[in-house]
Amino acid sequence: MNRRLLTILLISLTIALACAYLVYRSLSSHVGASHQVVSTQVVAAAGDIKLGTVLTAQNLTTVQMQGPLPKGVILKKESAIGRGVISDLYQGEPILDNRLAPPGSGGGLAATIPQGMRACAVKVDQVVGVAGFVTPGSRVDVLVSGVPPGQEAVSQGTVSKTVLQNIQVLSAGTDIQKDAEGKPHDVQVVNLLVTPEQAQTLSLAANLLKIQLVLRNPLDTKVSDVNSTAVSQMFGGLIPAPHPVVKARKAPPKDYSIEVINGNKTSTEKFNSPEAKQ
Repeated sequence: MNRRLLTILLISLTIALACAYLVYRSLSSHVGASHQVVSTQVVAAAGDIKLGTVLTAQNLTTVQMQGPLPKGVILKKESAIGRGVISDLYQGEPILDNRLAPPGSGGGLAATIPQGMRACAVKVDQVVGVAGFVTPGSRVDVLVSGVPPGQEAVSQGTVSKTVLQNIQVLSAGTDIQKDAEGKPHDVQVVNLLVTPEQAQTLSLAANLLKIQLVLRNPLDTKVSDVNSTAVSQMFGGLIPAPHPVVKARKAPPKDYSIEVINGNKTSTEKFNSPEAKQ
């Protein structure tokens, strides 16, 4: 082979290897930079924090989060101190802005109530309260049962009706009240998040009727048109026939007679009663 041609090939190969090496180094640096994870310090709960707690510096800590940050995550403790917690927080959980009440609104249940809404307390039976089916954040329907006003004489019995649907539960617990004998006893109480109009409906129902809460799937937000249900409908819609009213007959008026004595003669005169004439 021509020495000159061999020299050109060797020089070309050397240049190609050098170019390949440079390209490899360049690509490696770019790939490494793209896979480098950014770490950010965020504010987190130092321990389990219950709903309604007003945060202090002792309740907070910081943790490192890698990658993109959640929307609304708090980066400085000063942004969280003094604000009320509107849902339970757990140890090590990054604190988001939407999990806290607005600054200056304080803590407790009132801080969890959005503007324009109300918290209405409803007494429920022991099964609903003790079993733990109704918990903060769950969704319920409100049913009332009773005899409609003015329908006491109609033999349809008790009527059940759904008055509110898809209502959020703010809190559930017990309250101590006195019974008819003055003895204290536990009463299951559930606070519901309602509008002012719905609060009026609940107030009337609580005073006049029996209230029952029905748990629903939080993802099921559809409000259905539910008809009332009467006791008579549960037995095929049969309404017992009313008992016939038997009116007592008045006794026919009796005639009366007067005996007239004239000397040694005696006669009897008969007269009709005034009722008979009428």
